[in-house]
Amino acid sequence: MGRVFLLGDDVDTDQLAPGQHMRSGIEAIAAHCLEAVRPDFAAGVCQGDVIVAGRNFGAGSSREQAAEALKHLGIAGVVAQSFAGIFYRNAINLGLPVLVAQTIDGIADGDHCVLDVDAAALTVGGSEIALEPIPDNLRRLLDDGGLVSHLKQRFAETRR
Repeated sequence: MGRVFLLGDDVDTDQLAPGQHMRSGIEAIAAHCLEAVRPDFAAGVCQGDVIVAGRNFGAGSSREQAAEALKHLGIAGVVAQSFAGIFYRNAINLGLPVLVAQTIDGIADGDHCVLDVDAAALTVGGSEIALEPIPDNLRRLLDDGGLVSHLKQRFAETRR
């Protein structure tokens, strides 16, 4: 169980991983995650919290630190009406669940929620919101902890 951090449309990678901190490690980048739009975010987020957003989440540059910062902070996943393609794939590659919702109407900032990636559902206040399931091939990457872990497992299996 976690809380909803509700964001709008067009949250970009510079907001998630501010450019002026890109020469720092992930701890510093994560500490400044979303500070331009939610100054309280990095200090207030807890393990299991979920970002719920509008359209075009993760727009902008291809910096994978945007997804990595969210994972580092303990975000259980991101639910949005749509994602920028590169962010979506970076998130999956890093083991961060990203799921598409047709609507986010009725969800409020701070609502208690449960994200069930297996069932492709977000439960908020007793109501279940159906999400688009993550395709099986990408789901395997998530289940293995991301692309690097997945490839290590595959290579280890082929060596046997």
